[in-house]
Amino acid sequence: MFRYKLLAAALSVMIAFAEEFSFVNAESTTPKTEKHLLILPSVDSAEAKIKTEPAPPTFTVSASVYYPEPNQTDATPYTTADGSRINKHDPGKQRWIAVSRDLHSRWGGEINYGDSLLVTGISEEMDGLYIVRDVMNRRIHNRVDILVGRKDRIMGFWDEVQVAKL
Repeated sequence: MFRYKLLAAALSVMIAFAEEFSFVNAESTTPKTEKHLLILPSVDSAEAKIKTEPAPPTFTVSASVYYPEPNQTDATPYTTADGSRINKHDPGKQRWIAVSRDLHSRWGGEINYGDSLLVTGISEEMDGLYIVRDVMNRRIHNRVDILVGRKDRIMGFWDEVQVAKL
């Protein structure tokens, strides 16, 4: 199979080379004159207005951290609700987050699996961009849970955390 691919690649290179130096197609000796047309967009006063996008929806929630362990998750701690696999050696490196079910679209919220969330209001090292990969137990409302590892030595609970969906 590899031989056929190599032969096809060599053949296409030879054809391209021959066409470039006009060995295949005889061209006339008269020089070609090419005309290029440059079209510039007209600036209309209505089009010149700056279009501003609406700000992403922002939620005020509480935040906590969780470890991928059976006592904090379920019987499969290294698999998230959307089926993603958590890195066993450095879970915090993935920057994944779980949201409470009232925030998730499956249960009437506005956030889906795979959405990017900008989290602010925790700390300089914890604030930042996270990807939604998990949901929390149904008894928990209006909260996000940030995935960290035991080596990260981060514990805590924060109120008034701002979460913006990007």
